[in-house]
Amino acid sequence: MEVTRHNFKEACKLLSQALDKASFVAIDGEFTGLHCKHKPNFYDTLEERYHKLRMGSMDFLLVQFGLCVFRYDGEKSRYTAYPFNFYVFPRPVNRHAPDIRFLCQSSSIDFLSSHNFDFNKVFRDGIPFLTNPEQQRLKELVLERHSQNEVANNVARVETSPKFVSPATNKAPMEVPEEEKEFLDQVCKDVEKFMPDKKKANLSLPPCNGFKRKLIYQTIYAKWPKGVHLDSYPVENSRLKYICVSRASEEEKKKLDELKLQTVMDEVEEAAGFSKVIEILSSSKRTIVGHNMMLDIMHTLHQFSGPLPESLGEFKAMTNFVFNKVIDTKVLATSHPLKDLIPFSSLGELKSEVHQEPFKVPKIIFAKGFPEYTSQTEQLHEAGYDAYITGLCFATMANYLGSLVKAPPKGGRVSPTSKLMEPFMNKLAVHMINELPYMNITGLDLQPDRSHIFHITFPVEWKSSDVHHLFNSVGPVQVSWIDDCSAFVALNRKDLAKSVAELPTSPLYTIIPYYKYKEMWEYMRDPFPAQELIEEAVSEHDMAQPLQETPPPPSCELRGLKRSHDSLQGVDGPDEEVEELTERESKKQKPMNPNAAPFVSRKSITPPGDPSNGDEKEVKIKILKRSKDDAARQNPDKLFEEPNDW
Repeated sequence: MEVTRHNFKEACKLLSQALDKASFVAIDGEFTGLHCKHKPNFYDTLEERYHKLRMGSMDFLLVQFGLCVFRYDGEKSRYTAYPFNFYVFPRPVNRHAPDIRFLCQSSSIDFLSSHNFDFNKVFRDGIPFLTNPEQQRLKELVLERHSQNEVANNVARVETSPKFVSPATNKAPMEVPEEEKEFLDQVCKDVEKFMPDKKKANLSLPPCNGFKRKLIYQTIYAKWPKGVHLDSYPVENSRLKYICVSRASEEEKKKLDELKLQTVMDEVEEAAGFSKVIEILSSSKRTIVGHNMMLDIMHTLHQFSGPLPESLGEFKAMTNFVFNKVIDTKVLATSHPLKDLIPFSSLGELKSEVHQEPFKVPKIIFAKGFPEYTSQTEQLHEAGYDAYITGLCFATMANYLGSLVKAPPKGGRVSPTSKLMEPFMNKLAVHMINELPYMNITGLDLQPDRSHIFHITFPVEWKSSDVHHLFNSVGPVQVSWIDDCSAFVALNRKDLAKSVAELPTSPLYTIIPYYKYKEMWEYMRDPFPAQELIEEAVSEHDMAQPLQETPPPPSCELRGLKRSHDSLQGVDGPDEEVEELTERESKKQKPMNPNAAPFVSRKSITPPGDPSNGDEKEVKIKILKRSKDDAARQNPDKLFEEPNDW
């Protein structure tokens, strides 16, 4: 079922009914981009990966949210599917609502368009949304403005002089410009003519901008402090509004104001839009199933619940609060015993695998009024269809696990809340992190051994072959680039990790154990401990072998390096510079002399030029330039001449 802002209320009712007896809910999202600044690395920690996704991916927008409710019928041994395909777009409902800016990644937009994604439907008919903090802020603003109006009206009843207080801002009256006086006079004449005419229930004034409306409110309420009620209404397909004038007693005015307040509060509730869907899912306490769903969860929480917290622990707590039970089918497919049967775990390939032996796809029908997806009408990367396929794969793999136990469940169906699913519950798949396949939302994360991994820095001219050549004596390695001059290097043989200390040293590169490098980044805000850790890590490597100058790998010699490097040299005897500094610190500081000559920066003094070295010409150029700058300061009007036709 395709859901836009036009049928959103109806879809929410159907969703609530479908969730009443649901077995589980599958979700999927489509985004305007994936990664911005911080690209993932094979050897990220979970904290680093979360930080990268939070800082580099949340500026993209989730524009389509797929949701498929699966309800199991035990008597007929089949599932009934209720697929929803929500188009989401943050259209601001009023001038106080957030006007969101978001990024687009060209490759992602091209990918979606190649799969016939309807961008017009997103931007034109997308469902608006507000997070809980934004919704609360708007409600507080509405109540504040309502209280200001009440104060202004009370003032107007007592004081009928032109010193009127604006109902919107509770400030002193504005001065009426000369060019607007004729307009206001005409408005007063129209209102004066309307008031005794009992045949007309109200008077609609001409549409105008906010400034003119404020002048009208100010003038009318000052001239008719009682018996008149004003209200503004939007003009269709326009930013202008018109004011409706009506006759009303004080009691009627109070009721109208309360009615308007309730209408505005209802508009704020309606502006929450798609956030209601997340609230409905959260309150249902149903198991949420997704495929490789880390980004889906993060975007869902960030856009529809509230800003993501800075720490990984707080993110886990937030996730568990909104969705207390989640299952990632990628974790399921890449874990024992299923990983031996499923060589590839992308959603499309997983769908193909579960339709083959030894798997058996359960019977699934679609609820009345919902689209029927079939294998012949494949619609991958439509969020609703992907959510349906995710649920189908989950049910199939869960049932297969049930067939492996001694006492298979009745009917062969495994519930998502059964004990067989406990090892996979609340674990999100983590993409491209070696030895860390998932993040545990409600428990401790894995702590892999990375003693065989090293951080290396090298000249920008180096290539992967140069790094492989350097580590040739310790066997094959895997290189994961960080940037043009640094990378992580992982040994295929962990038992040779200690042999890295025996590698030849050179000023061209530094090799630091993985854990030392991570300790350094923990202190990155304080450069001094970080520098000490680097020096300590380098010295540990240097102590294993006497320091010597080593030529670069052969590949570098062929290309030639663009930068010169000085080899490190040992220093014998006392360090005169250190002794001089120590002696200087030990001396008493001289008292300040108030009669001393003022300090002059050395940078402001032009050094004398040496004609023999060609410095005289350079000095003259500097003096000439300075004289021109002084002339410009003395005549600032000549720096830029304003045109006469402005």
